[in-house]
Amino acid sequence: MMFDRKDYPNDLLLRLYRELLKPRMIEEKMLILLRQGKVSKWFSGIGQEAISVGSTLALNPDEYILPLHRNLGVFTGRGVPLGRLFAQWQGKATGYTKGRDRSFHFGTNEHHIVGMISHLGPQLAVADGIALADVLDQKPRVTLTYSGDGGASEGDFHEALNVAAVWQLPVIFLIENNGYGLSTPSNEQFRFKSFVDKGPAYGMEAVQIDGNNVLEVYDKINTLAQDLRQNPRPVLVEALTFRMRGHEEASGTKYVPAELMQEWATKDPVENYEKWLLAEGILSETARVQIRESIRQEIDKGWQETEAAPAPVADAGQELADMYQSFTPPVASPPADGPAPEKRFIDAIQEGMRQSMQRYPELVLMGQDIAEYGGVFKITEGFVAEFGKGRVRNTPLCESAIVGAGLGLSIRGKKAMVEMQFADFVTCGFNQIVNNLAKSHYRWGQNADVVVRMPTGAGTAAGPFHSQSNEAWFTHVPGLKVVYPSNPHDAKGLLCAAFEDPNPVLYFEHKLLYRSLSGPVPEAYYTTPIGQAALAQEGEEVTIITYGLGVHWALSACRELGIRADILDLRTLLPWDTEAVARSVRKNGRVLILHEDTLTGGLGGEIAAWIAENCFASLDAPVRRVASLDTAVPFAPPLEAGFLPQQRLREQLLALRNY
Repeated sequence: MMFDRKDYPNDLLLRLYRELLKPRMIEEKMLILLRQGKVSKWFSGIGQEAISVGSTLALNPDEYILPLHRNLGVFTGRGVPLGRLFAQWQGKATGYTKGRDRSFHFGTNEHHIVGMISHLGPQLAVADGIALADVLDQKPRVTLTYSGDGGASEGDFHEALNVAAVWQLPVIFLIENNGYGLSTPSNEQFRFKSFVDKGPAYGMEAVQIDGNNVLEVYDKINTLAQDLRQNPRPVLVEALTFRMRGHEEASGTKYVPAELMQEWATKDPVENYEKWLLAEGILSETARVQIRESIRQEIDKGWQETEAAPAPVADAGQELADMYQSFTPPVASPPADGPAPEKRFIDAIQEGMRQSMQRYPELVLMGQDIAEYGGVFKITEGFVAEFGKGRVRNTPLCESAIVGAGLGLSIRGKKAMVEMQFADFVTCGFNQIVNNLAKSHYRWGQNADVVVRMPTGAGTAAGPFHSQSNEAWFTHVPGLKVVYPSNPHDAKGLLCAAFEDPNPVLYFEHKLLYRSLSGPVPEAYYTTPIGQAALAQEGEEVTIITYGLGVHWALSACRELGIRADILDLRTLLPWDTEAVARSVRKNGRVLILHEDTLTGGLGGEIAAWIAENCFASLDAPVRRVASLDTAVPFAPPLEAGFLPQQRLREQLLALRNY
């Protein structure tokens, strides 16, 4: 192995040595503890340390790094205290996730590190968002994110690189090519010869380096970082290396040919660098021993701190509270000076978004065709002229990457709105929403200040893929908030409230209401409180609990049938207003739950169960649910009309009143 020191001073060369040695010695300690049963699981990076160490030391301390399983050198290189790092691995209360997640599944803004989730690929898009924030703020910084060769097969890899290239974001995508994805060799993962081949296809430069040569890694990343700070753009770096132990210790390495293990053993990054330093007279034998002893003492001290640290104590109240960033919304009531002007549903949404953009200069809008074109529903028409293309951004068809970028913007203190062209398309970004946005604050205290707008619903003869009501997919996910307005007043107020809230909010807007429904909407800025239901109509015969277009179905049916009903508009589906539900149920004793979503697995089942558990003594009849058929949404208008629940609503209302 050849080392080219160039003009780097001895102090830097020795620092690289110390930082290279530390993760190796920590691993050796952990493997002993693993055999002693004191550590439950271990993902080894032995043989790959030069990549983490060289790249980490090449960046400035305020530049974010997004590591994976085998990047212990990132954490030690950034000075993460070993006692707390070990506590994280042991699930102790003093760990970064308070025992809620393991290994490197955490972040620390203090050290500018964003940890992985088990799905591997999503953090690449988060890096895009962090870099985008730096570009918008005109900060000369780079972001570094890692991927394994196996993880690069995921769609998130393609999306993140594509977005970074289109937007010219200063991201270094560092691929640790160790030849295996767990036990699957590279020739069963991909057919290209080198990841360098991928760069030109994305419109970005790509380079290959010896990932076991810490000096080469440092030099290349340092050179690239200096350039990218002045000339923002993404770069793909392939670091050739090898994993000398199993994917994790239990999996072993029997699938690796013995001669391959022997070949890479001669390329050990620690041993080769140490030998070179000794041969060049940069490192003395005395200093070598002293450095090792110093690191050993630091490791032992850290482990003693961890052993003494308390185990987490289960506290349901604290666990529930930590799913969300604590937030007390400011009072922003609509003015009471005279009647408000009439506005269409779609105009109320547009006005709420415009006023929020004016109120929050850090708010960035992202979505397909939302810039000059104004979006397929024209909600953002004129926004580019008012706010500029930096804040109103057309995106590639990369829903996962754009949602992930929203989290990255949050990490840099910004707000993000992601528009799904149709709510149906959210499936392509589902993982980012339910596993990254929703769990981020619970895992390591990082909020996801992201609003996902979801044009939803049937009634326009748009067929199975542009008509779904999929809100129940998300009401099951702690960490998210889900709102669904039924009228123009709440459409504006809930959207403004969603932008104020530092937690991830899914905002469902029914397409059929866009231009068919008008109502009074104050021109001044105001918010509708998230989590509070509203009575759309009062009556003493039955209670109808509904939301969205269901409110209008209920109003119409009650007028036609002469039924005096409380029509409770939930407005917020997560968290939904249990107190308002209880008040109306206890008052009327007869309850019907209505939603456009299909019956099985819909939110109505959850509400019905809650009523049975908490209001049973007040019921005078069984709780009834009315919903769409348990089928996909059909295209032909007669079939769609049969799918939707309006006719069944009338039948069930009469049956409930007459029970």
